[in-house]
Amino acid sequence: MSSRHVLAVFGTRPEAIKMAPVVQRAKEFGVDCRICVTAQHRGLLDGVLDTFSLRADHDLDIMRSSQSLTGIATAVLSGLEPVLADERPELVLVHGDTSTTLYAALAAYYQHIPVGHVEAGLRSGDKYSPWPEEMNRELTDRIADLLFAPTEGARQALVREGCTGRIFVTGNTVIDAVQEVAGTQRSLPSPALEEIAGAPYLVVVETHRRENLGERHRAMFRAIRRLVELREDIVVAFSVHPNPAVREPAREILGGHPRIHLLEPLDYPPFTQLISRAKLVLTDSGGLQEECPALGVPLLLLRDTTERPEAIEAGVVEMVGYEEEDVLRAALSLHDDKARWESMAKARNPFGDGRAAERIWQATLHWFGDLAAPPEEFH
Repeated sequence: MSSRHVLAVFGTRPEAIKMAPVVQRAKEFGVDCRICVTAQHRGLLDGVLDTFSLRADHDLDIMRSSQSLTGIATAVLSGLEPVLADERPELVLVHGDTSTTLYAALAAYYQHIPVGHVEAGLRSGDKYSPWPEEMNRELTDRIADLLFAPTEGARQALVREGCTGRIFVTGNTVIDAVQEVAGTQRSLPSPALEEIAGAPYLVVVETHRRENLGERHRAMFRAIRRLVELREDIVVAFSVHPNPAVREPAREILGGHPRIHLLEPLDYPPFTQLISRAKLVLTDSGGLQEECPALGVPLLLLRDTTERPEAIEAGVVEMVGYEEEDVLRAALSLHDDKARWESMAKARNPFGDGRAAERIWQATLHWFGDLAAPPEEFH
């Protein structure tokens, strides 16, 4: 099998986690997959590269304090231009819905280089929620030549929109990543974290969405504080995003309570281990909607839209919004109703079987013409 030259471009922690299994398996398929990181999120990204033993061949190092979306866009486009001209890859792989995703795809398009989009087809139906991610992924899907949809629902969204790229349903690569780290990470990095994880009813919290900054986050945090005050067995571990707009209200509203622990962001393996020991996750995250079902942990989604309706349909995620009373009511209900908790914890994971990266490379080589048969798709 002839060697193919592919460039994977990513810039944030979630992208790196989900692209790591793809990059790791490239050599098995005769593919020279090189890495360009934009470092849109510098510190959070580097820990993932270390976890999966990945090394960047190019590092744009674009992160700046209080960076704007326009600043990210121009930095990615100008930074990638000489990298692509030098590398001349046969395909550029991007992932998901970040600003890096869209502008890396656009940079490749400007140089007539085909684009493969991992995790294509996710839609919330509201271009401002999540913002700017909803439009990032829609526009990337219009550019992409290869569309790796994680689910049948994502494939159908792409078909409805008339996307012209070749679509393959692969499952989600985060399941590949979760299975890898869950099999190796058994303990947490400190006795203090082990003690937190041993709580009778551990609630893990992670919030960061731009559209929730401000009063929405404050309402969520007030609900979390009241939850702990109303149930004495509940302990909260809050992985606090570096954004000061998240940190300051978190400290103000949640700080000082003995059963609320405001944590610096953990590396991916210990964070996955912490979630696996939780009874409940409260989040406005996208990726955790996929990871929690794989770990058998119920999730309350602090948003009013989702691009992952499969999780709600499967019964592993409940969308509760961001109003204080709604968040509190849903968390108390799940805590107090053991049968309902067990139903969510044991629901089927709709996002994959750990073979997404394998299917992505099979599909890519089929598209190149190196493999006669397309991959067996995920159902």
